[in-house]
Amino acid sequence: MTDTDLTTLPPNFYPTYETCPSISPLCPVKATTLGYSPNLPVNVFLAVGFGLFGIITLLTGLWKKTWGFSTTVAAGCILECVGYIGRVLLSENAWNADAFKMQIVAIVLGPTLVCVGLYLTLRHIVISLNPEMSRIAPRLYPIFFVPADVSCLVIQAIGGGVAAAAGRDNYDILKHGNRIIMAGIVLQVLVLGAFGGLAGDYLVGVRKSFRQNPGMEGSALWKDGKFRGFLWAMGGAYAALLIRCVYRIAEMAGGWGNHIMQHESSFVVLESFMVLIACGLLACAAPGLLFPEMSHDQRVKNMGKGRQQGGVDVESGAGEKTAGTGASASPSDTERRPGTGEGI
Repeated sequence: MTDTDLTTLPPNFYPTYETCPSISPLCPVKATTLGYSPNLPVNVFLAVGFGLFGIITLLTGLWKKTWGFSTTVAAGCILECVGYIGRVLLSENAWNADAFKMQIVAIVLGPTLVCVGLYLTLRHIVISLNPEMSRIAPRLYPIFFVPADVSCLVIQAIGGGVAAAAGRDNYDILKHGNRIIMAGIVLQVLVLGAFGGLAGDYLVGVRKSFRQNPGMEGSALWKDGKFRGFLWAMGGAYAALLIRCVYRIAEMAGGWGNHIMQHESSFVVLESFMVLIACGLLACAAPGLLFPEMSHDQRVKNMGKGRQQGGVDVESGAGEKTAGTGASASPSDTERRPGTGEGI
């Protein structure tokens, strides 16, 4: 609001979500935290898009039995859908306090769950390609990144709750909520950066090795068109989520109601559509479709190959000596049943 606007208000009155039931001359839309009424068609499109991607991801996960991945990504999509339903309600009444709180919490938390699904893929990629080339044991990827991302979610949830609960005279509490959300987003960017660094380091390394030795373990999967499509989709989703998180830092840095937060176009492009692109890629290029090695049935089928392959514990990366030989076994030392990969 401008100084001229403020002079027309009754004494001791200031427009807030508690004092303004709807838009009026005393409660203009510019006095809201967002400073605008969200675009109705855009937010309906986003709500439907996230809901559709959530359903696709969940159904694909149930069909292909990629439960961990599909559950977390679908949950993130549903949260995003709820958040944009809140913005649809705000387009009808920008002073709807419940809708404002709904969109704050849901849109902040949704991408964090989508990131968890992304983190779950790296362990299976490493195991399926060549675990010996990973700098850390494959089992450590989810052990580190999933709790780290959940920590980001918890921190942002606390901040969102504090911000949403800030009342008429609680600007200091609102600022504290903003700082907590900022801390969670900054931590999320650091976690995403570490994940991208490790994943990129591993994939660049195996690419170089496969070029030098086309017959080495994992080269057949690396050349598979569906698998390559899966990697490109995961990379696109990662880039979109990283852009979103960096934008969120800039958006929240100026406090609630700053000029970046009140610019709807930048929010739609750098927040809404970045997360929608990520969810769309994860739904349409789901591991159950393009990377079946990640499915529960495939992991059970390959159990005989799984934990011990070539004398190396695939999960921990620890080598074991073959009994009676004092040397590590190679794949050629063991007869295998055709089509199963299991030792006889």
